[in-house]
Amino acid sequence: MEVILSIITVNFNGLEDTCALIDTIHQTDGMEVIVVDNGSRTNEATILQQHYPWITVIRSPENLGFAGGNNLGIKASHGKYLFFINNDTLLDVSGARCEVREKKSEMLFQPLIDRLESDKRIGVVCPKLRFSWNNNPIQYAGYTSLSSITLRNEPIGFGEDDCGQYDTPHPTPYAHGAAMMVKREAIEKAGLMPECFFLYYEELDWSMMIRRAGYDIWYDPACTIFHKESQTTGQNSPLRTYYITRNRFLFARRNVKAPMRYLTYCYLVLLVMPRDILKNLFKRQTKQAKAVVKGVSDFIKGRQGQMKV
Repeated sequence: MEVILSIITVNFNGLEDTCALIDTIHQTDGMEVIVVDNGSRTNEATILQQHYPWITVIRSPENLGFAGGNNLGIKASHGKYLFFINNDTLLDVSGARCEVREKKSEMLFQPLIDRLESDKRIGVVCPKLRFSWNNNPIQYAGYTSLSSITLRNEPIGFGEDDCGQYDTPHPTPYAHGAAMMVKREAIEKAGLMPECFFLYYEELDWSMMIRRAGYDIWYDPACTIFHKESQTTGQNSPLRTYYITRNRFLFARRNVKAPMRYLTYCYLVLLVMPRDILKNLFKRQTKQAKAVVKGVSDFIKGRQGQMKV
């Protein structure tokens, strides 16, 4: 039977979250679910396969990072469309979080597929993202463009209550890595996710690759996903600080043309780096401050992939 949709998620020491996600996915014809166990401390792949014999589970003995894990899933997939979703998310069909297990998840994905099929130039479509806590504020309703020097942008609607103010589909410059559906042909033309980032910024870089390949990216709120957010690395961890610091420079090197790129380097070194170091030292977060220094140092030394902070 032809596979239309491949759902791919990466698991890293997140068995409970991954099971909660799979429980909201309804098994249906034309759909496959692929879980990549990305170097978890224990072999969670075996547990997942036993609990969900209808899914495909891939065990990587080492942590390949967000992009590397997803790339394993891409290589094992067969769908015309690939839906990448964080394991710390839950599907939503009706606009409310209740009783999603009793509904068919293909109802959720069909509007995204329809959006991709509506125009051959659309290569990626992202659903609305809402946080899974409190009154479920909006996390993502598209992105603003990156500033040419500071490389800063904002997720549209972030932190706002969802009152339908972002219920109109529209193009967006970047996809959100927590949930995005991509045409296989777009991946074949643009290439796999860039593994040099290991963690953070890879979906922004991949968005740039896909756009350079001639495709557009859209936001479509006909589908909503609820996100628990940063269950793996933590919101304020040295690991997160390290990768965000290093990968800002890496993203600039790969995507900003000279001479603007050198202005970006100057901004990051002369303003952002001292600010982040002093801020963390003021809060007595010495590990965070050291992570900033190490992030810049490792970029200069050309170190890529997984690093210990």
